[in-house]
Amino acid sequence: MRQAPAKLRELIEPIITGLGYEAVGIELLSQGGGELLRIYIDQAGGVTVDDCERVSHQVSGMLDVEDPISGEYTLEVSSPGIDRPLFRCEDFARFAGQRAKLRLRAPRAGRARYTALLRGVEGDEVLLEVEGEALRIAYDEIDQARLVGDPRSDRGHAGESGE
Repeated sequence: MRQAPAKLRELIEPIITGLGYEAVGIELLSQGGGELLRIYIDQAGGVTVDDCERVSHQVSGMLDVEDPISGEYTLEVSSPGIDRPLFRCEDFARFAGQRAKLRLRAPRAGRARYTALLRGVEGDEVLLEVEGEALRIAYDEIDQARLVGDPRSDRGHAGESGE
């Protein structure tokens, strides 16, 4: 998955959990002349813009002190939304029974994109059902994955950006 480097996650995740939120995922993406640090947070009952602002303020303060990102960057904090990204192998087990869109790092039998029913995890393999057929894909082969309309949630996508 496209996660931020481990060192950056180790700095940010304790702040998020210390504020009482779940650290869903953290991405560091190249963007124009700088980078985009995107943080997804969640909590029971959903995430508001105020929650995103609170996390943004605390993370921003740490980033100013620690300076782990060289050059220009934009900080974005948001809820995972209904198309929740899946970052960890455990996420595929947690959301078994739901549909997801996956993109592989390299095509497999000529195919790199799947819409599938998540069936769980065995070892380091993600179990899927694609068009009625069982499929096993090594977690490391997956570049990106998102739920397709999380049916457990009817809340919108809150977000807050800052630098």
